[in-house]
Amino acid sequence: MKKIIFKAIPFDKKLLSLALESGVDAILTSPEDKETVESLGRVSVITPEEMPCVAINEKADEAVAVDLDKKGKDVCLAAGWEIIPVENLLAQIDALALEAESLDRARLAASVMERGADSIVVTPEGAADLKQIVAELKLSQGKMELQKATVTSIESAGLAHRVCVDTTSKLKKGQGILTGNSSAFTFLVHAETESNPYVAARPFRVNAGAVHAYAILPGDKTTYLEELRSGSEVLVVDKSGETSVAVVGRSKLEVRPMLLITAEVQTPEGPVSGKVFLQNAETIRVVSGDGEPVSVVTLKEGDEVLCRIDEAGRHFGMRIKEEISED
Repeated sequence: MKKIIFKAIPFDKKLLSLALESGVDAILTSPEDKETVESLGRVSVITPEEMPCVAINEKADEAVAVDLDKKGKDVCLAAGWEIIPVENLLAQIDALALEAESLDRARLAASVMERGADSIVVTPEGAADLKQIVAELKLSQGKMELQKATVTSIESAGLAHRVCVDTTSKLKKGQGILTGNSSAFTFLVHAETESNPYVAARPFRVNAGAVHAYAILPGDKTTYLEELRSGSEVLVVDKSGETSVAVVGRSKLEVRPMLLITAEVQTPEGPVSGKVFLQNAETIRVVSGDGEPVSVVTLKEGDEVLCRIDEAGRHFGMRIKEEISED
């Protein structure tokens, strides 16, 4: 996830308010304005002394940036940077910031050498694009490949503790959370965006499954559903694989009747199957192969649902290389 910083130099209270409302991670401002910025919102405040800005006009300027990095400074390249010097510095500096004066420049800064800058410093000229920059580069986690899996069995599975993940965001039709018995095979469980004659829509909620299930998090990590707490971040995925970050407002755990759903994906190496325990209720939906929410009570063997296939092997939620089988 990219860190988004707004450059409040020169100081402009209107632009600063916009930056705070947009959800930037930090404000870069002059030392004399630091206290004023801190009084307007709880946000990290950085000064040019802590993050010096280097203009890359010639080859020797790259050495200046590297030297500052060696001295423990967070280095920022001034607006007007070009691709080749940035590539050279990304190979030498662990954490590099790039100024961006527009959405297009911010996108470019985030994608150089696929890795991109670690921080994007939006200049006052880019203030009009700031909310879109935050939405695309801070909240978005890129695109994830989903596969169509064929449902092979649906069984009653008795009572279990299940977790409702109530986020602080309103999710849209087609969006949900990836959960499953294995981190290598997760199902796209749809948010409760659809209403029916008996229950109103709750678009902030994903009734995500049993406590033991894996949930996919931002940054290529996982957690057990039972471990989610207020303030945790979860990865929201839509039917096309586009991703974003949502914050958990509440994790609601209750005993409910469950279904065990098994599905299978055909791969070049052979069939791969996965399972998920979901509450036996009409409001709980997965996503069909054509991208539509479908209730688990109407799901049938042979139906297609969207899933994600990955390599197994996690330790405390982090990817590891290990021979492992999870059923």
